[in-house]
Amino acid sequence: MPFDGLVLAAVRKELNDKLTGGRIEKIYQPDKDEIVLSVHRMGSRCRLLLSANAQNARIHLTSTIKENPITPPLFCMVLRKHLEGGRVISFEQNGLERVLLVKIDSRDELGHQSPKHLICEIMGKHSNIILVEPSVNTIIDGIKRYSHAVSRYREVLPGRPYLPPPPQKKLNPLLVDEGQFRLACLDSSLETALPDLLQRHFEGLSAATCREIVFRSNLSPDTILDQCGDHELRAIWLSLYRLTVPAGEGRFEPCLTTSIKGKPQDFAAIDLNHTRLKRKHGEMNSLIDIFFSDREQTEKINKTKKALINSLKKEIARLEKKLDLYEESLDETAGAEKLRLYGELLTANLYRLGENKHEVSLENFHEKGQQTVTIPLDPHRSPAENSQAYFKKYLKAKNTRSAVELQVAQAREELNYLEGVGAALDQAGELSELEEVRQELIEQRYLKQPAHTPGSRKNKKEKLIPKPLSFRSSDGFQLFVGKNNKQNDYLTLKMARESDLWLHTKDIPGAHVIIKTEEKEVTPTTLSEAAGLAAFFSKARGSKNVPVDYTLKKHVSKPRGARPGMVIYGQQKTIMAVPDEDLVKKLSTGDTGQSIIN
Repeated sequence: MPFDGLVLAAVRKELNDKLTGGRIEKIYQPDKDEIVLSVHRMGSRCRLLLSANAQNARIHLTSTIKENPITPPLFCMVLRKHLEGGRVISFEQNGLERVLLVKIDSRDELGHQSPKHLICEIMGKHSNIILVEPSVNTIIDGIKRYSHAVSRYREVLPGRPYLPPPPQKKLNPLLVDEGQFRLACLDSSLETALPDLLQRHFEGLSAATCREIVFRSNLSPDTILDQCGDHELRAIWLSLYRLTVPAGEGRFEPCLTTSIKGKPQDFAAIDLNHTRLKRKHGEMNSLIDIFFSDREQTEKINKTKKALINSLKKEIARLEKKLDLYEESLDETAGAEKLRLYGELLTANLYRLGENKHEVSLENFHEKGQQTVTIPLDPHRSPAENSQAYFKKYLKAKNTRSAVELQVAQAREELNYLEGVGAALDQAGELSELEEVRQELIEQRYLKQPAHTPGSRKNKKEKLIPKPLSFRSSDGFQLFVGKNNKQNDYLTLKMARESDLWLHTKDIPGAHVIIKTEEKEVTPTTLSEAAGLAAFFSKARGSKNVPVDYTLKKHVSKPRGARPGMVIYGQQKTIMAVPDEDLVKKLSTGDTGQSIIN
């Protein structure tokens, strides 16, 4: 967890600078473990987020606005009763513990002064937000309630005395001297890596911060204590001392590291020089907000995608089971022509057949050499009745087979459609794209339209306008790519002109690609690049050579009643293309604001 005590100290300083003296105007609880305080101070309003989420516990200012439930949860109502209209006195932290105390000057129902403490404990799965009556040190309520049945150390219930989290028995690096530091080192196993040693003995230091301290000592993070002499221990101490002295004076170097693609990776209250990642600097609250906004967005995308993929897998499994049953029916009707032959041979030889026979052997005049065919008979029927019985069985089997073949064709078409939707889901990287797929599955009746609470903001159906990806070829032609069926239909049927060039992987689910010709002749380079995009944004992304069909848009049409993304086309030519991620990055214009590669 990167949210360490040092980060909290940097957050605390900024909050004291920005919110002290501010009035709490509104209180919200958008999630079960999350509170947002709207604080007004000197003409500006800030949103203070407090989270007790097991994976994302934190406190910081945020610019993210979430939808709130129509009926506020109980804890939110308790906070509104006691804190709305109150003024923020201060933010306090004991050493570098991950516990922040918010002192609030509030009023009771009679207007009398009634100070309150709002305590945010950032302790992983034990995180909590607790409202306390400081005059008697009594808990008013907690966002997570539990009794001694859950925790032998303390209870978090209304009316119980407030006990802080159990002490970690670590040294405060802001107060420790070199002698105490060396004693801590001597108390460690010789096999302990230096970053682990620092994190184990000193409070408020995350793994990233400890690696940075070791890096600033010119030592490898893999160095163990047994490899250190007096020189190395002195270097580590000086590195720790040079970090803690500015922190003790309220001077920090907030840092956010990002991947090459700009995705936040880690944050700290000090500059993380040891990483080879890009680094962004700014206010601690802003960097934390960026980090967790991205994390929550990613978690929401993954959760939504997983749910849609699971629904799709169920439908695909249903179709595959249905196809197996159809194959069994086809096997059962495979002898239909033999039944017709029996009927014809019996009809042609009625004059030769006697009564009460169990079988008869007749020459098959349909084949050369007139091979003999043995035909089972019902002895209780006349030869003519046996002949008619075989014709009836033949017609029944023939009709059954025709019906099953039609059902097989429909099931395979549906299966191909769902596999195409699955390919779009695999490549989706934005909530808007997933919402387009969800809406398509709802319209195709694979999912139910979610019911919303009366009065909810989502009751009004929002019309989502698909936003295909935009690219520009090396020769200046504009290229568009649809990442799902909604985008494909919009791109092909509404955006593209008759003279534009249309591309799609041959017999493989994938994106529709349009080259905007502007009445110009498309260059071979542009055609090859567009084919590369079609190959990359298809189910065959992992292949080396992918066949891609291309034709003018005027030769592409959508049959009435066809499923989303389904079209027919003619007068096409085929070109082989290689899915190339570097090509996608090179041609991307980023006009849509969507994630190009996932």
